[in-house]
Amino acid sequence: MRIGVVQNSPKFLKAPANIRACFELMDKHEADLWVLPEFFASGYNFKTKKEAAACAEKADGPLSKLLQAYAAQRDCAIVAGFPEKAGAKLYNSALLATPAKTRVYRKTHVFGGEKRFFSPGDTGFWTEKIKGVSVGVMICFDWFFPESARTLALKGAQVIAHPANLVLPWGPEGMKIRSLENRVFTATADRVGSERGLGFIGQSQIVSPNGSLLTRLGHDEVRAAVVSVDAWTARDKKVHPACDLFEDRRPKLYAR
Repeated sequence: MRIGVVQNSPKFLKAPANIRACFELMDKHEADLWVLPEFFASGYNFKTKKEAAACAEKADGPLSKLLQAYAAQRDCAIVAGFPEKAGAKLYNSALLATPAKTRVYRKTHVFGGEKRFFSPGDTGFWTEKIKGVSVGVMICFDWFFPESARTLALKGAQVIAHPANLVLPWGPEGMKIRSLENRVFTATADRVGSERGLGFIGQSQIVSPNGSLLTRLGHDEVRAAVVSVDAWTARDKKVHPACDLFEDRRPKLYAR
């Protein structure tokens, strides 16, 4: 599988221009799975719920159709973060778009000021097959909770797509641990730049099941990167001939 991450510097509330800029970066490469940042088109640092709501879309809205059309044109899948409107609620969501379907994941662990506007996600963690490979999704701060990646891995995820707007410094190194402890590939797509005084750290990356970096972008780079991987290596959960990370789990004791 060819996995791509896009690192952009979106202009706040300028969705059409931000979408075009990402597509232009993606046009330079071939990938089976693209991961774009959290809120890649709208920007992130909303000051009011009204402002956030004005950018939000339904799961089957124009952005969904646009991403699915691009996926069909390029024969790929896209995971991209967006503010979702569902009835009276707003969610920090990620859309998985393939030529055949779309599906939404809603961020489980809402971060910081997001709590003023966005409800905690209610979709749970799920996986989808992309060209035969099981792909799971989590968003930004979800990484801080080991249960997020572990749940996806237990559900069979070989690759975890991780749209992010990282502001804390630990995410890139922490995701190496998430890959290692679950023996999965992770693809984190972050943004760069600053917005209303809030700075983002970049360092989008793809990590192997051994916890090794396959690629990492810089703090200020605006570009896309693609890595070809053998996704089936993520089925091997052994760290020693006698030690399988999943078979050796003892969940009955963890609840004590």
